[in-house]
Amino acid sequence: MLKLENTIKLNKETIESPNLCDRFTTTDLTNIGTICFEGYLHDEQSRKQWLRRNEAGMDLALQVQKAKTFPWPDCANVAFPLVTIAAMQFHARAYPALISGNKIVKCAVFGDDETGEQTARATRVSDYMSWQLLYQDRSWEEQEDKAIFNLSIVGTNFKKSYYSPSVRHNVSELVLAKDLVLNYWSKSVNESPRKTHLIPKYRNEIHENVLRGIWRDVLNEAWFQGPPPTRVSQEQAESDKRQGVTPPQPDDATAYMVMEQHCQMDLDGDGYDEPYIITMEQSSRTVLRIVTRFDTEEAIERVAAGPYKGKIIQIIANEYFTSKIFIPSPDGGIYGIGFGVFLGPLNEAVNSLVNMLLDAGTMQTTSGGFLGRGAKFRSGVQTLAPFEWKRVDCSGDDLRKNVFPLPVNAPSDVLFQLLSLLINYTSRVSGTTDITVGENPGQNTPASTTQTMVEMGSKIYTAIFKRCWRSLRDEFQLLYTLNGIYMPPDGKGLGGVTKADFIGGRDLISPVADPTLVSEGARLQQAIALKTAAATTPGYDKDAVEIRYLQALNVEAIEQVFKGTKGTPPPKDPAIALEELKIQGAAQLKQLDAPLEQARLELERTKIAGEQETTVMKLQEEQRLNNAKITELMAKAAEAGANAQSEQAYAQVAMINAEIARTKAANDHINTTLDRESKHLIQEMVSQTELAKLAAKPENSAPSIHVTLPGGKKKISKGPDGAYISEDVAT
Repeated sequence: MLKLENTIKLNKETIESPNLCDRFTTTDLTNIGTICFEGYLHDEQSRKQWLRRNEAGMDLALQVQKAKTFPWPDCANVAFPLVTIAAMQFHARAYPALISGNKIVKCAVFGDDETGEQTARATRVSDYMSWQLLYQDRSWEEQEDKAIFNLSIVGTNFKKSYYSPSVRHNVSELVLAKDLVLNYWSKSVNESPRKTHLIPKYRNEIHENVLRGIWRDVLNEAWFQGPPPTRVSQEQAESDKRQGVTPPQPDDATAYMVMEQHCQMDLDGDGYDEPYIITMEQSSRTVLRIVTRFDTEEAIERVAAGPYKGKIIQIIANEYFTSKIFIPSPDGGIYGIGFGVFLGPLNEAVNSLVNMLLDAGTMQTTSGGFLGRGAKFRSGVQTLAPFEWKRVDCSGDDLRKNVFPLPVNAPSDVLFQLLSLLINYTSRVSGTTDITVGENPGQNTPASTTQTMVEMGSKIYTAIFKRCWRSLRDEFQLLYTLNGIYMPPDGKGLGGVTKADFIGGRDLISPVADPTLVSEGARLQQAIALKTAAATTPGYDKDAVEIRYLQALNVEAIEQVFKGTKGTPPPKDPAIALEELKIQGAAQLKQLDAPLEQARLELERTKIAGEQETTVMKLQEEQRLNNAKITELMAKAAEAGANAQSEQAYAQVAMINAEIARTKAANDHINTTLDRESKHLIQEMVSQTELAKLAAKPENSAPSIHVTLPGGKKKISKGPDGAYISEDVAT
């Protein structure tokens, strides 16, 4: 039990104090440092076996080659990259699935929100915290990238979230499992009674913290005046060996190891261990800083009445760490298990088999043998080069009888089959089967079968993704609480967010990522299915569905691409829209058919006009022949009349005159027909525009127009009866 010369009193001044070290004597600080260091050693011992297994797994992931002398010095020493491949495959799936786009944080709204105030608040908080993580804290995404890769190998790492006065904003930094020492059998990070964060600090950093008043003055103490001690523990030596580095000699560039312990200790002497953060230097166990691990007196619950009135019941401590677990440890330990432990024995067996096969091949191709006494040649190592012949002092038969090669078996097929079996089972454990790493499963494989194989191959990652999602949720909730504490009360952040937006509702904060979707293809399929359902089923928020669809397509600047459907008229009934489309299509078709119909009519008119023109030309030719015949008959009649001396001659003249009369009658009929056909021909061949011009001329102006018809150039005029008259125009 801790005994102190001076004790403190829990009040507002104590809680807000930046360092409580000045309230204790040197002896008290020494006792506090000793208790903290002993607790650290106890926790370190409890996780020693876990640490040893994970260091071996890290050796496999980094493909560290350890010195081998069996079966001979410098024998085969291959480190097969099974753990490395598994870690890379997990990282390739997890990183883009968990950290996708510019929207990282989601703030949910539960219950009725008729005014929309809570929805607007949720949007402001989500946008602001996403901006904080991606742009204000520029190292967050890089730290998360490292955390995901390290998690797959080690099985556990942590995030430490706090407000940094030096950069004046929240930070959330990666803490490796080896640097956060917890009791292995703790139930959780929150319930762990002691958490020791090992932080390397250089001399200048210690000097700065002292002058800023954060740490107590230790600038004149012996441990600070001398060089930092070299860390030569077995764990550190093995870590340096894995990374291929040589520990530097102690100088100003060597960091001191500072221990920041989040613990519970009774510093007010009331019998209840209060939560504190005690910072100390490891080698000298010098206490540098003591602060309370709670911010207000409201965090203290006291007895209200009775004999124990005023006694502390509990203190709700602030939590700074969130844990990431790859696969929970089967023995119930607080640290998880990664591929380094799961695949470690299999990877070691594969390494042994590969090296055995290589050594067997080496023996078969380079093996020696035995030399008998009858083989006479120079002693020592004999080498042969291509096209080289060696002279010996014995016959060929003696040489053959006295040189006996060492019998060496070829590399075993059984070993090769066993190697294939182990690699196959390693792939099944890690989920890195051929189909899930992008290799072709074979020809003629149905698409549904391939999709099912991909889904089943990804099942192993779904639970791991859920644990990663849960750790991100806890981390975001801590950052949300820090915003409610350290954000200026009268200031406004990005998007108009204020400190009031971060008061309460911590449990509504969660990541945007969906832990059930382990690939971009699955995310896009879900978005397409959602969009299809929204198009056929009423009740969906079409804008939200469209935004999710665009996010699945990784479209940038969605607010510029899609403005939303609010304010636009509602869509028409499908039946009405279809009928309107039919009517519109019929009108467009009729409009398109109009030129075709006009062309058809023109063609028909031209055809009819051509036929009429042919008829006119035939009639004109017949009229010409009749006129010639009349002339000929009149000449004959005149000749016959002049020579008529008998009744027979007079009869002949009468017959000729009758023929002339008949021919003139035929010509009259032809003239009538020509007049009618000419009028029709004019109406068919002359355009309506020209006829309109003719009709528009005054009646007393003897209107006429000249047009070119197939029969030649014509003068068209309008007769008294309204019929068109055609006359030839001399050329």
